[in-house]
Amino acid sequence: MEMVLTTLPYCGNIFSEQTGEFLGKEGNDMKDQNCGYCMGGEILAGFGIKICDLQVSQLILFKEQSHPGRVIVAYKDHVSELVDISPADRAAFFEDVARAAAAIHKAFHPDKVNYGAYGDGGCHLHFHIVPKYKDAFEWGTPFAMNPGKVYLSDTEYAEMIQKIKDNL
Repeated sequence: MEMVLTTLPYCGNIFSEQTGEFLGKEGNDMKDQNCGYCMGGEILAGFGIKICDLQVSQLILFKEQSHPGRVIVAYKDHVSELVDISPADRAAFFEDVARAAAAIHKAFHPDKVNYGAYGDGGCHLHFHIVPKYKDAFEWGTPFAMNPGKVYLSDTEYAEMIQKIKDNL
């Protein structure tokens, strides 16, 4: 049987129709050199701090903390859509999101957690997990992508990261 491969136009990932698996980008590289989630380092440091790896993703503390405990769960490879990953990886990704949300609930006791999956300005599958607190910033409204209001000291970030890790 002839292998049928499709290159997805929105991210350039190569998809095998026979296996239902993604084979990477041309050259079999599932990383984007300009993506903070893929490359880490200074690009990631511009907005987040890696907490740890999860089953098929990484957990990142969002540096802007107007919503105490806000994190990002970013899929392990540079794909754009939930439909770009296998059913098994999709289930594992949602388990990672649920595990991170449970840790945020235990660590920070929000009244509600909001989830955001955008990405039309970027091309890496990720979810924002945003704890919301009654009578606090943005309660009852959608969260701003980056309010630019609350940044912490290195010590405060380290304490927040440890609190999250202790509850994973």
